[in-house]
Amino acid sequence: MAVVTGATGGLGSAICRGLAGAGARVVVTFHRHEAAAHSLLEDLTGEGHVSVKADVTDSASLGRLAREIGERYGTVDLLVNSVGTTRFVPHADLAALDDDLIDEIFRTNWRGPFATIRALEPLLSNRDGGLVVNISSIAGVSGVGSNIAYCASKAALNTMTVSLARALAPAVRVVSIAPGLVDTEFIKGLDPDWRREQASRTPLGRLASPEDVSRAVIAAATMLSYSTGCIMSVDGGRLVD
Repeated sequence: MAVVTGATGGLGSAICRGLAGAGARVVVTFHRHEAAAHSLLEDLTGEGHVSVKADVTDSASLGRLAREIGERYGTVDLLVNSVGTTRFVPHADLAALDDDLIDEIFRTNWRGPFATIRALEPLLSNRDGGLVVNISSIAGVSGVGSNIAYCASKAALNTMTVSLARALAPAVRVVSIAPGLVDTEFIKGLDPDWRREQASRTPLGRLASPEDVSRAVIAAATMLSYSTGCIMSVDGGRLVD
C-alpha cells in the first residue's frame, strides 16, 4: 500500500497512476483540491484506492491521516513525498526573496516531508520493510532552480534522506529521487523558446516527463531493494552538462 502526498500535482498524479498500474493500492492525499483527487481516483487502475485530506504543514492533520490509514490498512509499504512549492525569483534579486516565501518553501518542501515521515513511521516499520521516496530535484545539488530558497530546501531534503536512512534502518529504507526540469502542464505553459533551450542543454535532448519520475519511484520500490540513503538523478544527464 502506497501513500502519495501532493498527489494532485503533475508529478504526484503520474506517480499515483504508475503505482496503481504496477498493482499497488494508493492513498491519494490532497489539501485543497478535493475534486482533482476524486477525478484522479477514477483514473487509477485496480481497486482499493482512496483519497484522504491531509495538510503536510499541520502535524495534527498528519496524525489524523496516520490514524485513518492504520485503521484501514494497518501498515504502509511506501510513502512518496511529492508535495512541494516554489515561485520563480531571480537568484540575484535578494530583496524579492522575502521571508514569507522562504518560510513557506521550507515549511512545505522540508518540514512537510519530515513531519509526514514522523507521523507514518510506525506504519512503515512493518515486517516486510517500508520505503520512503522523497521527490527532490537536481537543484539541491546544482544550486540552479526557480529560486535560492527552493534549491536550499531540496539540498536539505537530500540531507534528511541520508540522515533518516541511517536512523530508520533496517526497518525503513529512505531514498531521494532528483529530477531535472519536468515537463508538467505548468512547465508546458511557459515560454516555448525557454523550454527548447532547457531541453537542448540536456545531454539526452529532452526534458523529463512525469512518467520518467514515476518509473524511478516504481524501480526504487520493486527492484532496488538494497538501496537506501541515496539520491537518484532522473535528469537526462543535465548535471554532467
